[in-house]
Amino acid sequence: MAAESHRPLHPGQAQERRLKPAPPADRRTLIRRATFDLTGLPPAPEEIDAFLADPSPRAFETLVERLLASRHYGERWGRHWLDVVRYADTSGCSADFPVPEAFRYRNYVIDAFNRDKPYDRFLREQIAGDLLPHASESEKVERLIATGYIAISRRFGTTPENYLHLTIEDTIENLGRALLGLGLGCARCHDHKFDPIPTEDYYALYGIFRSTRYSWGGYDNGPRRRDLVPLIPQEEADALRKEFEERKSVLEKELERVSGELKAARKEAPSAAAAKRAKELEAAVADAKQAHDRFVRNPPLIESAYAVAEGKAQEARVHVRGDPNKLGPEVPRGFLQVLGGPGVPAKARGSGRLELAEWLTDPRNPLTARVMVNRLWQHHFGKGLVATPNDFGRQGLPPTHPELLDYLAERFVEQGWSIKAMHRLIMNSSTYRLSGRDLPENLEVDPENALLWKFSRRRLDAEAVRDAILAASGELDRTMGGAHPFPPQSTWAFVQERPFAAAYETRRRSVYVMQPRIKMHPFFQILDGADPRSSTGARLVGHTPLQALFFMNDPFVHEQADRFADRLMGARPEPGGRVKLAFLLALGRPPRPEEERAALTHVREAQRDLKELPMPEERRLQLAWASLARALLSSHEFIFIE
Repeated sequence: MAAESHRPLHPGQAQERRLKPAPPADRRTLIRRATFDLTGLPPAPEEIDAFLADPSPRAFETLVERLLASRHYGERWGRHWLDVVRYADTSGCSADFPVPEAFRYRNYVIDAFNRDKPYDRFLREQIAGDLLPHASESEKVERLIATGYIAISRRFGTTPENYLHLTIEDTIENLGRALLGLGLGCARCHDHKFDPIPTEDYYALYGIFRSTRYSWGGYDNGPRRRDLVPLIPQEEADALRKEFEERKSVLEKELERVSGELKAARKEAPSAAAAKRAKELEAAVADAKQAHDRFVRNPPLIESAYAVAEGKAQEARVHVRGDPNKLGPEVPRGFLQVLGGPGVPAKARGSGRLELAEWLTDPRNPLTARVMVNRLWQHHFGKGLVATPNDFGRQGLPPTHPELLDYLAERFVEQGWSIKAMHRLIMNSSTYRLSGRDLPENLEVDPENALLWKFSRRRLDAEAVRDAILAASGELDRTMGGAHPFPPQSTWAFVQERPFAAAYETRRRSVYVMQPRIKMHPFFQILDGADPRSSTGARLVGHTPLQALFFMNDPFVHEQADRFADRLMGARPEPGGRVKLAFLLALGRPPRPEEERAALTHVREAQRDLKELPMPEERRLQLAWASLARALLSSHEFIFIE
């Protein structure tokens, strides 16, 4: 590996066009690039110093190993996966009901990346974890939670069960985009117009998911949640449910009894005694109804997963032009014929998800490995070898380096589907460690850097920007996130006209921020976060006036700039030391002499401008340093990776 790691990954085309590579990046650039790439966080000043002081020729390889071992690695790369599978903490139905259990799937993904779970097993667990053998109760629970991938498919309408066909379409479309790089959804209505995917193949997959039981999280026409998968032994869950149903039956009978007595009393001849009796019974009916409703709103709290289970095995019939009310011929369950997918064996029991998982992860499947290594390349270089990572079909762009893509896919499988092994291969290459310096002669031939003769500068994504701001201010809570503070389920009264909408603030990493499906969190919406309504293969990065105004005016930025100023003032007594620390925390480097002079001038002038405002001098000084902090946090150097 060491001998191979320092070769350019694909020099052929560059040599043919006589392009020479840019010089290697300096060490400060490399540690900032690698740390953001693998953890989504900036390197701490002491980490930079240690890397700069390491004389070993393998210093960068050592750095990569340290970052891969960090628990923050899974938070970073788990977020990339959550983009692709359109993760959300709400259902997506018209009232967008919360899904309090969704976080378990999110944390499963983060943990899987940290443990370097082989990618083929990672996929099998998400497709059919409930059907895989398990060596312990904890492994059984983990694999049940993994099927949250299917369960988080979007719900539609005011009565989502009536739109199950759309939920299944969302499942199939995401499975195609995320795992195979193919859009399958249009085959619901007709044979694919561009790729060799007939309608029959769509309904072969449809039958598999029609034979699967989805969890339901509630909806405005009937908010009772059902079919969540218990994470305690089934007999314990059944006992709790039985006790609940028995008590509910007693309350229903009592309500029925007093209601009947009231009805009879109202039919009696009018008299003072009858009126009194009716009044007493009306109160009794009200009390009985209140007791019944209060009990029903508080079912037993059984620890559960928003997951899937086996349903009744059945074949699907073609929906003529996608209309579930117009049924065509029956189609046996199976997989994509063009990729060599067979049908579900006749002797197979259950939905066919287990067979689907095995077919997807068969090394002979030509797309699964290629799609994933392309995603890894994309997040290291800003663009995939296939620039349309969710579309490897005819409508997508062809690979710029097809031999390299094949090579990486083969190595991926040979190395046991290890994602961390692919990081090592890519990051220890000389291609990854090039600087971003422009070479005029190369720009004339390849202005888009398609041949990778330099490292392309790119903007941090929304999560990394937010996390870096919190890291600079010292406010980042680095502990793992859990459940969100949703209101008690007994109070849920969300409807289409008044859907669930909330933004729970936290100082934890952005991957732990509650993510609604319909209404995005404002921070991520402004900075081009992933749309949780559909798979995001590559984020569209914009540069808008709204983003600039956000850094100037948003309360979050102002609050963190205040905390940044407090950190500087508490750590360094002298102004010059504060400026040096500010640059190290925000930009990963000390200021140049002219920058230090400009920063000190800015602080003095800001203090002077605040002289007329009635406030203590200490607060005036703090606001002046906060002004410098905002300037650094909104600078291009802060939000771009070189």
